[in-house]
Amino acid sequence: MAGRGRVLAAAALLTAAALTFHSAVPNAVGRPGSLLEAFLPWLGLAVPLLLVAALVRRSAVALVALLLPVLAWAGQFGGLLLPADRGAGDLTVVQHNVSDENPDPAGTAAALAGAAPDLIALEELTAPALPAYTQVLASRYPHHAVEGTVGLWSRYPLTGVRRLDIKPAGIGEGWSRGLRAGVLTPQGEIAVYVAHLPSVRIRPSGFASQLRDESARLLGAAVAAEPVDRVVLLGDLNGTVDDRGLAPVTSRTETPRRGFALSWPASFPVSRIDHVLARSAAVDDIRTLPATGSDHLPVVARVTLDRPSAS
Repeated sequence: MAGRGRVLAAAALLTAAALTFHSAVPNAVGRPGSLLEAFLPWLGLAVPLLLVAALVRRSAVALVALLLPVLAWAGQFGGLLLPADRGAGDLTVVQHNVSDENPDPAGTAAALAGAAPDLIALEELTAPALPAYTQVLASRYPHHAVEGTVGLWSRYPLTGVRRLDIKPAGIGEGWSRGLRAGVLTPQGEIAVYVAHLPSVRIRPSGFASQLRDESARLLGAAVAAEPVDRVVLLGDLNGTVDDRGLAPVTSRTETPRRGFALSWPASFPVSRIDHVLARSAAVDDIRTLPATGSDHLPVVARVTLDRPSAS
């Protein structure tokens, strides 16, 4: 019994270490570190499993050791579960990868507009579906811009719209998944970025994220060079904020303070890869909207512009 208790205690310590020191997991071969970080909050599921085993074994050592992963998880993710301040926020923004196979673009557009956001960012726009989005959103969002397969619809005037070059060297011409636009809000001008980074894959050789990581470095450099102080970044970044591959972006922006908003896959969300990030502003909270015809769930967030970023 004592021996089995020590095994459970060791498993609890290992879980706590993975939560706390995940950045120490090497990423050189197969990128296991990024793979772990893609699903990091789910390590918390080890706690109830170990708790049941410790109770069955009647192991006081294992029960005490379980406090460590509980504290580690709460320290890293517990704040996201706190209630949001419903009185905060200057802007409401929606981010959605609408899917290039979406069977109902008009219905999707109407559902997004129903959340009454100030800005709507879309990815995986296709030429056949674009008129449906434009037509449905035109009355509420008279200002819009599209570059390649990404677009931005706004209640407020846009200025300085341009294509954002985040194409990795290994991808051919014609790939255009980023735009930058100035938005003239009542609180002054902000720079809004819409981005869709390359997909990642789990293969026998490991976690294939090289193209995504290269695109993230280009996006991070663009944010760093942005002359407008306040930046709001909306996009499908194909990674979580814990994934070190997105560090060139997340190190320069603030992540949401409240809400998990797991957005992918829509049928059983396990990860938030759809993001609202900000510089010199605060993302007060983020949540998902009901499913559309996409394999992603839309996310909606509130952004406060007059509060400086912690980054």
